Amino acid sequence: MTAQYQVTGTNAAAISASIEAGIANGDYVWGAALPPVRILADSLHVSPATVAKAYSELRRRGVVETHGRRGTRVRSRPAVASARSALRLPVPAGVLDLSAGEPDLALLPVLGPELGEVAAALGAPVSYGSAGVLPELVDAARERLAADGVPMADAAVTVTAGALDALERLLTAHVRPGDAVAVEDPGWANLLDLVAALGLRAIPVEVDDEGPLPVSLGAALRAGARAVVVTTRAQNPTGAAVTAVRATALRALLGGFPQVLVIEDDHAAELAGVPLHCLGPVTGAWAFVRSASKPFGPDLRIAVMAGDQTTVARVVGRMRIGSGWVSTILQRLLLRLWHDAQVTTAVAAAARHYAARRGALRDALSARGLEAHGTTGINVWVRVPDEALTVAALRDAGYAVAPGSRFRIATPPGVRITVSPIADGAVDRVADAVAVAADPAVVGGPSR
Repeated sequence: MTAQYQVTGTNAAAISASIEAGIANGDYVWGAALPPVRILADSLHVSPATVAKAYSELRRRGVVETHGRRGTRVRSRPAVASARSALRLPVPAGVLDLSAGEPDLALLPVLGPELGEVAAALGAPVSYGSAGVLPELVDAARERLAADGVPMADAAVTVTAGALDALERLLTAHVRPGDAVAVEDPGWANLLDLVAALGLRAIPVEVDDEGPLPVSLGAALRAGARAVVVTTRAQNPTGAAVTAVRATALRALLGGFPQVLVIEDDHAAELAGVPLHCLGPVTGAWAFVRSASKPFGPDLRIAVMAGDQTTVARVVGRMRIGSGWVSTILQRLLLRLWHDAQVTTAVAAAARHYAARRGALRDALSARGLEAHGTTGINVWVRVPDEALTVAALRDAGYAVAPGSRFRIATPPGVRITVSPIADGAVDRVADAVAVAADPAVVGGPSR
């Protein structure tokens, strides 16, 4: 904190807002200690309880963290001012963007005709009293999930506004600020931001091509993780998919921690291209989330959630006093997409296309001596000696890739390459550029 900055406020909300403004404006250095509660209370002429409440609210939102005798400090990566998503660099004109992590727009179904059919079939407007989850969508979701091996016999089903919305509602329903959550490392940047914003502690779990490593997950559970988030297929950024053997090992491990919430995120859903191996339910609380964004379009903000009755009831109850429900127009649109044979064929063709691009790039990188991963999904994860130098060198070569710092907690450096924009026949050129950029003798070696 600079010497000139003074916290202001006469109540907890005003004090927390003043501190947050100081962080956003750069008046606080990341990691800097906030004034002790009693000292700040004296200077503001308020009670210590008022300052403590302000600090508690900042902790809950992931702005600050408590370090025992070291006091309360600004988070090294404050969720409100330095989200991991903000680490995405702007892409200059003329540079091919392989950093976005988005599906190929040309491979997405055209929604206009389906929306027209939904509009024609709507009939009377939906009222507040009649809105909610459509029973026909629930029935279809049950059938689709059960066909993929998700245990649905005793499961409840609801709908949320996308996967991240589902994850936030599940975490807030079961854990409290300060609790620990086991997350994949490297893992989804938005989830890592969410964990920080909720005031939770992220415990990293190592991942290989078959999913979370049991030894690493076991260590996180023994360290007190109250929730676990596992990506079943198309893990972001590594492309990992939980195999049958790994699923068996993880189930056996999780069975020893019945109090833990297990959340499964089927990241790419119908685009995954490999069988699903579901983990739950093996603990007292479990949920499976499948978003429509990757196969049908990022703007289709809807996901289906299956889980135990209590967990889903908590999510539904919280939605009831918040957003209320996901638009029935979106629900009807998703239902039509599921039932449209042409859309189903197009999604299957897109999955094959991504698999071909991803496999070709992964194999080309491996042939050039690089450690590359990408079993499923739309991304390839590449280990590199220095990700900052690799990103810069690739940008100079005409390619933008995502720096691994967006996704990593404790794992070694890497970069994420989204295969969606790579044209047919361009894989070798991309692989050559990555190999040159990742070579420390070329980027940042002794010659420089």
